[in-house]
Amino acid sequence: MEFEILGDEADGPTLELDYREFAYAGKFVMSSTGKSVARADGDVVGAVAFSEDHSDPDAVRLRYVTVREDRRGEGVGTRLLRFTAATLADWYGRVLIAVNNPIAYQACYRAGFAFTGQETGIAELLLSYSPDGDRSTEMFQTGLQTFETRDLPEAQRAVLADHSDGEPPPVVDVPA
Repeated sequence: MEFEILGDEADGPTLELDYREFAYAGKFVMSSTGKSVARADGDVVGAVAFSEDHSDPDAVRLRYVTVREDRRGEGVGTRLLRFTAATLADWYGRVLIAVNNPIAYQACYRAGFAFTGQETGIAELLLSYSPDGDRSTEMFQTGLQTFETRDLPEAQRAVLADHSDGEPPPVVDVPA
């Protein structure tokens, strides 16, 4: 699998994804965000859209993450997040992402993110890229517990049950 940053928001890269195969496909056509992709055999199997955080000039926010439907559950999103965050951390300093479900939360932790203790106004938990920083069990569990009061589909409830009293998952290596 190959990973690539197509450009930042100043470059205005666009990416046409099939809406039948990718969630948020329409968000990647916009030229107002940077993009990164994962490719297998030359085909895009995952994508991330990102833009500068307008409230913090030293930060970038990952806005949308999508993995082709037939490749979900293989770790494509986690590896793409890790690659993207590691690259953007060199460019911006801080890399942030907000998630609204425990599956995304778990994937982000595997990619080197950690819960900041903050929530956004739209019921999302804010995570910061910190592969070698504070990844305490207490903060990991605090984030998971936030989801417990929400009405979640069974697959997301299963993630909560599997990790209800465990440590954060190990961080995957940065893809070459």
